[in-house]
Amino acid sequence: MTATRTRMSFQDYLTYDDGTDTRYELVKGQAIAMTPPTWQHIRIAKYLERLFDNEIERRNLPWVSLRDAGQRTSEAGARQPDVAVMLDEYVSLPADNVAVLERPALLIAEIVSTNWPDDYIEKYAEYEAIGVPEYWIVDYRALGPARFLGRPKKPTLFIHYLVDGEYDARAFSGSDRLLSPTFPELGISVEDVFSSKV
Repeated sequence: MTATRTRMSFQDYLTYDDGTDTRYELVKGQAIAMTPPTWQHIRIAKYLERLFDNEIERRNLPWVSLRDAGQRTSEAGARQPDVAVMLDEYVSLPADNVAVLERPALLIAEIVSTNWPDDYIEKYAEYEAIGVPEYWIVDYRALGPARFLGRPKKPTLFIHYLVDGEYDARAFSGSDRLLSPTFPELGISVEDVFSSKV
């Protein structure tokens, strides 16, 4: 990952354009270029977006699921979640507004990349601090902290949910059925997520 040299504010970030198609996150005032995802990463993100969309439609909820919307995390911070579920009214703003939420999404899913501390530590703390009610960490390559703590290295999906302002978590793997407070009737297993096809 590469970062800009000059510190920028959230407002600077909203208008930042380096003339390329590079996507950036704003981390402590620095625009950090995002590395390209793997094909599996893209497949899982698309699967989750469709899964959430189907459940939103089935339950007739005033929500939307998107893969390209950003999430403001502080005065000098913004992330680009892999998938975010938000109130539909958040995207009913003027169409030319930059697609970065300034209010917390209802659910954010991050698919772990090679820089796993971002998802497990930094984004975890940022999403918890702004009050995102549910945060998924989808670790299909078992890159996270378990491999460094002597635990089995198996693909795992963690669902964090706010309880009194702090995240509580459940870990799911293999044939475990996901239990989501936001989508309590999903009825899918972790294997369904990790074996998803585009």
